[in-house]
Amino acid sequence: MNKIFRLIIPLLLVSTFANSQDTVYIFTVKKEIACTPVKNQASSSTCWCFSGISLFESELLRMGKTPVDLSEMYIVRHTYEKKAKMYARMHGSSNLSGGGEYGDVIEGSREVGLIPEIAYPGLNYGETRHNHREMDGVLKGFMDALIKNRNLTTAWIEGINGILDAYLGDIPAEFSYEGKTYTPVSFIKELGINPDDYICLTSFTHHPFYEPFVLELPDNWAAGLFYNLPLDEFMQVIDNAVANGYTVAWASDMSDKGFSMKEGVAIIPEKNWNDMTEEETAKAFSGPQTEKMITQEMRQKEFDNYTTTDDHGMQIMGLATDQEGNTFYKVKNSWGITGKYDGFIFVSKPFAALRTTNIMLNKNAIPAAIAKKLGLK
Repeated sequence: MNKIFRLIIPLLLVSTFANSQDTVYIFTVKKEIACTPVKNQASSSTCWCFSGISLFESELLRMGKTPVDLSEMYIVRHTYEKKAKMYARMHGSSNLSGGGEYGDVIEGSREVGLIPEIAYPGLNYGETRHNHREMDGVLKGFMDALIKNRNLTTAWIEGINGILDAYLGDIPAEFSYEGKTYTPVSFIKELGINPDDYICLTSFTHHPFYEPFVLELPDNWAAGLFYNLPLDEFMQVIDNAVANGYTVAWASDMSDKGFSMKEGVAIIPEKNWNDMTEEETAKAFSGPQTEKMITQEMRQKEFDNYTTTDDHGMQIMGLATDQEGNTFYKVKNSWGITGKYDGFIFVSKPFAALRTTNIMLNKNAIPAAIAKKLGLK
């Protein structure tokens, strides 16, 4: 499959986005970081990898290198194999879904390198778009049968790999790219991506600040560590990254009623959704409005009562203001060219402060004073 691979570059002039009907939100982009084209995860639960890989692609652009379309499914394939082995070792009590966390991107690239999309598209099952429903069912059925048998034979790992290879394709030991031959490990070295340069952060009060901890999320199957920051410093990290040309892989809760890909905005209205009249709900996206002031306590409560869930991963790659001067992050999604802004969405700061579960970014994007508190300096 050949894909036209175009680079999305920062605009030289201020960009304004408005709806074609009634005036809703008018966004003026203040900062935009180069990123690669919007992709489509389609029927797969692999947003964590699409957004993490998109960050790596933007990192290449930030370093002044030629854009590369990297394979998400290569890291997904490696992660599925590790999950299946863990599932067997844990007697079926660990997570075997398609979901994951950004630590899977960091650890996966550290362990097995990277591959260009053209060398491993991960579409070995007669479709042109990702669809993991059948593969997920087959793999889960196979693993449950193994566990029910209560006796792992010498063939179980080959069985896992057989299923994954059948659907995603055999992993190439070597591949050719732009006239050169690489292995996945030599390719990541050629790119200049060092997984050790990247870190995952979050902000919750049920663990000490400035220390790493295992974030209790269902998709954190590998017990990955996240550094914990107070909310104000957590938001400073995001702002500092964008201001200095670094993108941020952003895990959040897209099931919130304030997240509307159709309208192209994500907001936290001052009034609770359940307290709104039908008319108020209908007008919720009808233009700038007062949003909630988000506190650390509010954020913790919403996480503890399952209101904030770890639903989706995207990429923060810009900053904008609406017509009243409210600040929004410009975010790249992985649902294809959809919504009012062709695959992008503008996320308010209150929404990000409340609904962000965790982020991944380059350590160098963290302000020096905060990095020192984390023991990174």
